[in-house]
Amino acid sequence: MSTVSHPSEYQCRRCGTCCCKGGPALHVEDETLVTSGKILLKDLCTIREGEPAFDNIRGVVNPAPSDIIKIKGVSDTDATCRFLNQETVGCTIYEHRPAECRVLTCWDTQAIMTMYDQDRLTRGRLLSRLPGLFDLVDEHQHRCGYPRVAELATAIQNGDAGGVAAEELLAMIRYDQSLRQVTVERSRLDPSLLDFLFGRPLAETLRRFQIKMIRNGPRITLVPAF
Repeated sequence: MSTVSHPSEYQCRRCGTCCCKGGPALHVEDETLVTSGKILLKDLCTIREGEPAFDNIRGVVNPAPSDIIKIKGVSDTDATCRFLNQETVGCTIYEHRPAECRVLTCWDTQAIMTMYDQDRLTRGRLLSRLPGLFDLVDEHQHRCGYPRVAELATAIQNGDAGGVAAEELLAMIRYDQSLRQVTVERSRLDPSLLDFLFGRPLAETLRRFQIKMIRNGPRITLVPAF
């Protein structure tokens, strides 16, 4: 007597849902994918230490404990992994997909939860053979660190008598903008690499700290966003 086989519920249905929720973060075991050119630096972005970021596993927003290097979305407003072919619902780098993609199964998330925040790949590790470039990244992290941004944002929200915190934060923003521009102009670097090297511009991430920028001609004022 013949039997009719039915698709198991415990197998990937290639629906693309996981890919649409954002590109994976990279781990140390993914390093060769980058160094071999299977994944290019221009396809990566960095969530910097201390930056408020959504934790897909825990479903909350927390400061990143370290660099989180992720594959970019298809645009600034669409987090869908850029390696998803949305017409065929297939991965264009499937044979060279990162570790998180290889262990993720939607019917059992234990494996991805176990590895999620372990052995993450960092900019320092990837740029170790490019000391000059890493020095720039390190200096930017030192001068534009998110723990300090959070302190200044809190001071602004609490009134910041004298505007000292606002001036310091504005100085950070100007430095961040200037460094990006100078790095591209002097090194002729591909601008698409900036999101990997320096993370998202401070002017764009301020709203995560409940701070907004108000422009009045050349003058910029920072005020609480709520």
